[in-house]
Amino acid sequence: MSEAPVRPTGPVRPADPRPNAVVAVLALAGITVSLMQTLVIPIVPELPGFLHASASDAAWAVTATLLAAAVATPVAGRLGDMFGKRLMLLVSLALLVTGSVVAALSDTLVPMIVGRALQGLAASVVPLGISIMRDELPPERLAGSTALMSASLGVGGALGLPAAAFIADHFDWHVLFWTSAALGVVALALVVLLVPESSVRSGGRFDAVGAAGLAVGLVSLLLAVSKGADWGWASGTTLGLFALAVVVLTAWGLFELRTARPLVDLRTTARRQVLFTNLASIAFGFSMFAMSLVLPQLLQLPTQTGYGLGRSMMTVGLVMAPQGLVMMAFAPVSAAVTRAKGPKITLMIGAVIVAAGYGLNILLMSQVWHLVLVSCVIGAGVGFAYGAMPALIMGAVPASETAAANSLNTLMRSIGTSVASAVAGVILAHMTTSLGGTALPSENAFKSVMAVGAGAAVLALVLASFLPGRPPADAPPAGAPAEPAAESVH
Repeated sequence: MSEAPVRPTGPVRPADPRPNAVVAVLALAGITVSLMQTLVIPIVPELPGFLHASASDAAWAVTATLLAAAVATPVAGRLGDMFGKRLMLLVSLALLVTGSVVAALSDTLVPMIVGRALQGLAASVVPLGISIMRDELPPERLAGSTALMSASLGVGGALGLPAAAFIADHFDWHVLFWTSAALGVVALALVVLLVPESSVRSGGRFDAVGAAGLAVGLVSLLLAVSKGADWGWASGTTLGLFALAVVVLTAWGLFELRTARPLVDLRTTARRQVLFTNLASIAFGFSMFAMSLVLPQLLQLPTQTGYGLGRSMMTVGLVMAPQGLVMMAFAPVSAAVTRAKGPKITLMIGAVIVAAGYGLNILLMSQVWHLVLVSCVIGAGVGFAYGAMPALIMGAVPASETAAANSLNTLMRSIGTSVASAVAGVILAHMTTSLGGTALPSENAFKSVMAVGAGAAVLALVLASFLPGRPPADAPPAGAPAEPAAESVH
């Protein structure tokens, strides 16, 4: 049984959607969202004082964004496939602006958490942007453009850290969120003016039950992972949340397999190319974030430890900033390798480079330039990998499921970063040294986290080796024009 996709009525848009403008605007939107994610890092230690709250309560300003992003990403992707990717992109950017304004006006904990949660709901901008590119760009432009869009996550995060540190040092902390709101307004206006709406729609009925089930399962899982160190890994709360996540996600999966219009088509997700790309994405998300946890602490720890460099948060931002530029610089290289050898090879090359970067970090960690070099090497590897992942996903799913599939892949990376934070936190908390009666992570603790990061990259390499050398014969090639194929009903 099948149903033809819904297509919009009205004037037909021009055949050429001004690809350069579309790519530039979508990349700017991606950078804006990734800036939001690093915005609060420089003020995390001061948040309890700013919000008149305890440190554990103030930490919800970060956790709320993580949880909201996890829930919103697959939902927005599916809605984008059904009702229009540009429409959902505009909704996401509007939520970012609203959340930024709420946070900018807040002086207490609750409105800050609300604002940060609304900002987190905008996390689907990057997968939606990649999906719009598939619909709007000529095939020869797609690989490079999607690689650039993926790199925007790292670019925004890396450049946002020194910018946020500068603003926090020289202005009132509310300016951070006003800046985020202003960037969001600019991105929103440019999308309205320059990005066309795609005619590729799947139509159908939204799976509200599936969305609710996935939300409960993901929130339970990520809450246990992110708060387990504070609550205790063996505490009733943590174990109860893990158990709830297992039960709910299992029931959700069975429901999705039986429903006619699932939120996530698990049959498509189980295809070898999609499955192993998503598994490799978890490993890459873990590996990338491990560096983000280690390098700032190494730079800021006092020199009396013998391995800390005693630098400021501003220096941390400047050290991390080149990584984002390297990711952007390697986006076209990633695309060229993908065109020549296929995205599987590109992904494997990225895994090797990231693993080598962590190995280098174990040997070189005593000078600022050592850490700049390491961040650039790892950034190059991540640039390769993040450019290959959308190509792998889009090479294995029909155009009518592009946004949902890319959103799920983005979610897998987020799960990897959450697990990395938990694992690194355990290692750094249990391998300590004492300085003036204060327990600090030891040098071996940092080297252990680096070794685990290298191991995650090697795991991604192994998982990538199981990918098919080329897309299945019955799958549309990445960048191919959308066909008016009917959507299957299971």
